[in-house]
Amino acid sequence: MSFPAYPAARLVAPKVRAHFTTHAEEARKRGRADVPPTPDEATIEAIIDAAFWASLRREESYIPKISLAIVAPDAAPHPLRFERPLALSPTALVKVAPAVERAGIHLGVHRDGGELMVWGTIRAIPTLSIVVEVAAPGLLVVKHHRGGEAGKFVNVAVLEADQVKVVDERASSLPDCPPLLTSLLGFDSPASWTTAPDSVNILVQLAVSMRAHGRGGLLLIVPCGSDAWQDSIVRPIPYAVVPAFRELAQLSGEPAETKRTRTWQESMNRVVEAVAGLTAVDGATVLTKEYELVAFGAKIVRRKGSPQVEQVTVTEPIEGDVPQTMHPTQLGGTRHLSAAQFVHDQHDAVALVASQDGRFTVFAWSPCEEMVHAHRVETLLL
Repeated sequence: MSFPAYPAARLVAPKVRAHFTTHAEEARKRGRADVPPTPDEATIEAIIDAAFWASLRREESYIPKISLAIVAPDAAPHPLRFERPLALSPTALVKVAPAVERAGIHLGVHRDGGELMVWGTIRAIPTLSIVVEVAAPGLLVVKHHRGGEAGKFVNVAVLEADQVKVVDERASSLPDCPPLLTSLLGFDSPASWTTAPDSVNILVQLAVSMRAHGRGGLLLIVPCGSDAWQDSIVRPIPYAVVPAFRELAQLSGEPAETKRTRTWQESMNRVVEAVAGLTAVDGATVLTKEYELVAFGAKIVRRKGSPQVEQVTVTEPIEGDVPQTMHPTQLGGTRHLSAAQFVHDQHDAVALVASQDGRFTVFAWSPCEEMVHAHRVETLLL
């Protein structure tokens, strides 16, 4: 290689290979014949190396945004193949980046005569193929697809400069794990990796969209058929929605056959973007557990007679994480404190908080700990 070695790439390569080896073996035991072979550590390290140094370059002042997938040309549906493959180097990657910066387009990487080469572009990623994405300068995400063209990727590791975070897939089996976190991890039901639209999780899509608008936001998920949550809200609510907006609920209730259509997927994406956009307004957006929108811009207040929340348990679903107990303001500002207080007063509610700096926290009541549990999940949303 003509560029310096990136130490974090060598550190994480064995862990990434072990992850994919384990899940590939499990998939084959379930009868899947289309599982790609797991690349060796040297291949994984080389791709992460190239992506990292490319992320620090500039092409006509633009920051390169690329996604590299380890896929053989004949394993990709409808591949766009270059007559002359490109070298896997930062220079070559930065040059081609403008052509593949839009979401859903990946550069295919495979060995050609012993050398790793970029052979072309692909849109559909085979299940359990390794993908390395440049999320920002010096920030990389190693992930794999659940299968098909639609659906959320499953993050395996996040590398930021010299910091490496490997996702702990066992976190989904911990007590009091919120369904949102379980769905983000994607390990609770490997069969769901291949069902794409049928297994779509609306809260995951909302979380991704909330984080993407960059303004910060707060989304409260409350029980259906109960107004108890209003005891923790200043009234009148500036932007109450009457009757409740039900398009999201209606789309989620469509039969599986409908959810496989592109029309349904496009409609769902538009509604998710619209609802997530409301969270940019100061205050909280309120959604029922059946996805009915009932308010936005709502101000949270401590419920009458309830004590002030003083501490929360904080965890992140990464290997080596140690739970910490801290005051909610140590996680962020007013949004975090308000969200923690709301869940402290409304045990059957969940609060999703997006920070302007990209951090994302899910607040839920933990019966095991008898306190609010803050789950830091931005590592899963990149």
